Amino acid sequence: MIRPMQSHDAPDVLALLNWMDDAPEREVFAPDARALGEFQLECEDSLCFVQEGEDGVRAYCALSPFRGGMVLEGPLAEPGGALALGALAARAVQSAEGLPVYAFCARDNLPVRAALEAAGLNPMHTTDFYAAPVAALARTARTPEGYLLGTELPFELYRWLYRAAEDTWAGRLDWTPEQYDAHCARPDVRLLALWRGERAVAFAELELCPEEGRADLTHIAVHPAERGQGLGRALLGLSAAELTLFPEVRTLRARAHDHMRAARALYARAGLTHCRSIVTYLLEGEEEA
Repeated sequence: MIRPMQSHDAPDVLALLNWMDDAPEREVFAPDARALGEFQLECEDSLCFVQEGEDGVRAYCALSPFRGGMVLEGPLAEPGGALALGALAARAVQSAEGLPVYAFCARDNLPVRAALEAAGLNPMHTTDFYAAPVAALARTARTPEGYLLGTELPFELYRWLYRAAEDTWAGRLDWTPEQYDAHCARPDVRLLALWRGERAVAFAELELCPEEGRADLTHIAVHPAERGQGLGRALLGLSAAELTLFPEVRTLRARAHDHMRAARALYARAGLTHCRSIVTYLLEGEEEA
């Protein structure tokens, strides 16, 4: 029986989340919390469903606000629960009321991928993740001759370079100066920029996750006119050197969508190794008449 999640279901759902954590191929988009109280708080803005069996909750799925639409958390089911995956995904999609629905899961999570596609979601792209030890990358750190390294970038130059370097990052083009300043002021964000004279020509943006022992390279941008000069690889080394200021951060992780051939080649040349693949799915919303 599929029904809305109730507070007494939370321990069973947490057990499912911990089971997911035990194997990379089970990964789906899911709540971060693994403690009871934190999980209940995280679910407050979500529409959560469970499938109940004789011994408690067998499967979980939720729908949360995301990018002007909704995102699926899950579906997630205990071993042998493939039918529950499909039923929960279909129930959640029905509750989206015509809004776009996104979903994310490991490329090797074939049962969930089949359930998502049966519910009408279509794969958009695959994002591959790469990682390398900070110490190894930091040994290559150097500022290229003719360039200066800075740790700040005015908003207008950031947006200009952001637009010139990669049009698929369109979300940040809507930021206000105040949003940009607030982002850069976060203690977990670091920004490095390479300047040639009065103009910034490349930047790398980092988000620190010290509790997980890593930092994520969230963006790396090189102006098209400056490509072929080794600036991307230089920024990787300089980013790692910046991270040596945080001993708890031992790994630098980067990502690239399947169409980003230049980024993939850069990470391979720099010694980063592939560690994870995530498929993004989308069910487009119903257009208003």
